[in-house]
This record gives sequence, C-alpha cells and structure tokens, in this order.
Amino acid sequence: MTVETAILAGGCFWGMQDLIRKMPGVKDTTVGYCGGDSANPGYKDVCTGKTGHAESIKIDFDPETISFRQLLEFFFQIHDPTSLNRQGNDIGTQYRSAIFTLSKEQQITARDLISELEQGDIYPSEIITEVIPAGDFYPAEENHQDYLEKFPDGYTCHFIRPDWKLGQ
Repeated sequence: MTVETAILAGGCFWGMQDLIRKMPGVKDTTVGYCGGDSANPGYKDVCTGKTGHAESIKIDFDPETISFRQLLEFFFQIHDPTSLNRQGNDIGTQYRSAIFTLSKEQQITARDLISELEQGDIYPSEIITEVIPAGDFYPAEENHQDYLEKFPDGYTCHFIRPDWKLGQ
C-alpha cells in the first residue's frame, strides 16, 4: 500500500484531528506545528504567536482510498477559510488556515480547488487560506495527540457543515 502525507492548518488541531482521522483512507494523524521559523517549538511557544507556526495536522493517507483533493474538500468543509487568523474563539496567527504542500502536485491541486471554491460562491468572502511549501513539521506534545479521544467533552470549534457543496 502506498501512503502519502498532507499537512493542513485550520484552527485548533484537536478538532481537525478528531474529524479527519475518521475518514476512510486516513491511516494516521499527528498534531503539531508547521510554517514557522523556530526549531522545536512547544505549545506554549506557539501560543505566543511569535514562532510563526500554525497548529497543524499531519495526515498519512492511502491515495487509493482517498485523494489529496478529497482531503482538501473535507478540510474546507470543517473550518472557515475566510477568517484571518481565527477559528471560533481561537484567535492568533497560530490558528490561521494553511495548506502546507509537500510537492508541486499538491500545490497545483490546492490552488485549483481554491479557485473552484471562489468561483462557486460557497463562502461569503474571499478564501485567505495560505498555500505554501511545508518546511519542517514538529509533532506537538503527547498530551495534545488524540486529545478529543482522551477528553470527549473537550473544546472544539470544528464541525461538518452539512449544507456545504462544491459547485452549489
């Protein structure tokens, strides 16, 4: 079996991980930090907003079962890509919307999908999701991994938007 990797940021990583790990074809998820300029940041460092990192999720998936584009479509369905540095009550650059690409193909797929979404008038304002090369991904501390499995009543600002449809 071939496994590919995606790295996405769309607000608090707990809620994203909780929804994405349940998708068919997703083999593993790790929450962590990506997109910044400091090595080995911790949660407290990232929360200051000074590291440049975003709370992110690294997703290992089987491309025979789910494509990178299908992952992105779900990603856009579970967070607000028009909200600058914010998801729900979480505010700061660490909560920005970003697709950290690992190949030219991922970059093209992401940009094409964003263009399609903008033409489809799915969102009330412009999509501000960054599409940038991944750089280093740093796994978060163990207490953040699978957080909502450990604490099912924990905080999340992510949900599946039932009326979201590409091309509506």
